[in-house]
Amino acid sequence: QVQLVESGGGLVQAGGSLRLSCAASGRPLNNYGMAWFRQAPGKDRGFVAAINWKGDNTYYAASVKGRFGISRDSAKSTVYLQMNSLKFDDTAVYYCAARFLGDGSRWAGNYDAWGQGTQVTVSS
Repeated sequence: QVQLVESGGGLVQAGGSLRLSCAASGRPLNNYGMAWFRQAPGKDRGFVAAINWKGDNTYYAASVKGRFGISRDSAKSTVYLQMNSLKFDDTAVYYCAARFLGDGSRWAGNYDAWGQGTQVTVSS
């Protein structure tokens, strides 16, 4: 089973940028579809972005498209989420998820490995 550890969260002003990292261990990352989800207080966990296991397709929630970018560095076994033009509504705990040979699903139930989450707080 792959283990995931997120980092890079923090406090940022609206309009600023952050880059989240998700470091994987235990299995080669290049066999996994990866995704980012987020959960704000009082809300369900929601899809943010995904990349399929081949790394040739990416998918985004409408609310972040054009502002966020997901990428992977298989040599470093790390997936990134570059977040630009951050808004107050982006405040949430961000989770990294993995699925073996995953195709970039938007459904959280399709992922069988999760990180512990990293807090992103955007001040208005």
